[in-house]
Amino acid sequence: MSSSSHFFTSDGLNLHYLKWGHGKVPVVLLHGLRGFAQTWQDLVDALGDDFTFYALDQRGRGDSDWGPSEDYNASVYVQDLTNFVAHLALDRFVLIGHSLGGQNAVEYARQNPDRVMAMVIEDIGPGSSKQGAGAERIRREMRNTPLSFSSWQEAERFWTKSRPNLTEQALQARLNHSFREMDGEVRWKHDQEGIAHARLTIEPIDLWPAFRAICCPTLLVKGGNSDFLSAETVAEIQSSSDAVKTVLIEDASHYVHDDQPEKFNDSVVRFMKMVLTDKRSFK
Repeated sequence: MSSSSHFFTSDGLNLHYLKWGHGKVPVVLLHGLRGFAQTWQDLVDALGDDFTFYALDQRGRGDSDWGPSEDYNASVYVQDLTNFVAHLALDRFVLIGHSLGGQNAVEYARQNPDRVMAMVIEDIGPGSSKQGAGAERIRREMRNTPLSFSSWQEAERFWTKSRPNLTEQALQARLNHSFREMDGEVRWKHDQEGIAHARLTIEPIDLWPAFRAICCPTLLVKGGNSDFLSAETVAEIQSSSDAVKTVLIEDASHYVHDDQPEKFNDSVVRFMKMVLTDKRSFK
C-alpha cells in the first residue's frame, strides 16, 4: 500500500505524517525514540484495507521540525498527539506505539479514554525507561552515538553493530529514513543531540497511572529477548487491567517489529480482527 505525505502545525512546529488507505477504522501509529513514520509500512500492508493509517513523525524526527530539547518529554509529545487528532478530526481510533510511542499512546489514552477504541503497545511498561538493563543501554547509546558519519558504509556499520537482529529490510529502512547526506557527511535526520540531552536529563514519566487506567482492548507485545520490558512488569500490568492481553515474540529484542516483522504483524492482525468483531469497541 502506498502512502501520501502531509504536514500540520503543532505549537509552532511543522510536523510530518504519512497516510495510507481509506478504510473505515482510523489507526494512529507512533514510532520509538529514534524512529520514523515509515517504520510501520509492513504492518500497514499486513492489516490491509479495513483501516486508514496515520503515522506521525514525532517532533525532532523524520521530516518533522526539531524543537527545544526540553520539549522532548511526555507532556509535549501527548499535546502534539492531541493536536494531530484534532487536525485529522478523529472521533474514535486505534493507537499503536513502540517504546516512546507506546508511552505517549497510553498517556494519551489515560487523558482521553473515550477516544481510543483499542491499543497496541510494543515493548514498554512502567519503569522501563527508568531502571534495568534496557534503560541503561539506551542511556549509554545516547551518550555514545556520533552526530555524523564519514560515509554510508560507516553509518550502516553503526546500525548493524547496534541492532544485530535487524532484518535486511529493516536495516535498509533505517539507512533510508534515519540519515541524510550533507556537506560530505552522513547525518541523522532526527535531532540526535537534542534527543540525547533530553533522554539523559529529563525524568521519565511514571506510567503506572496510565497502565492502570487502560479500559479499551489492548495488546501488549513483548520481545522474548527484550532488555527493556521485564516479564515481572508484564505480569503486574496484566493483573492491573482486564483489558490488557499480552503476547511474547520469541527471538526478538526491544525492537520487535524490526527483528520479527512477520510474527509481530500476525499478532497485531489477529488482535485487530478481534477488535473489529467486538461491537463494544465502536461504542
